[in-house]
Amino acid sequence: MKDFFYAIQDLFVNVLFWPLDQLRSLELENWFAANFMSWIFSAIGIVAFVYWMMQLKGFNDNNEEDKSITSHSYL
Repeated sequence: MKDFFYAIQDLFVNVLFWPLDQLRSLELENWFAANFMSWIFSAIGIVAFVYWMMQLKGFNDNNEEDKSITSHSYL
């Protein structure tokens, strides 16, 4: 049973976390290159946010939303 848990440890430490170890060693040489994926995800988030805001503005300009102020009947 102990070998099973050592195999899981070996899988995570030597295989699955290997890219993160490489990024950690790269960070000492070049911070921007080590955070390359963070820059890409940030750019994707900014583009998605701008797209979403443009879509909301388009629907708001067309007055497609029912903005009547009503509450639930049980209130």
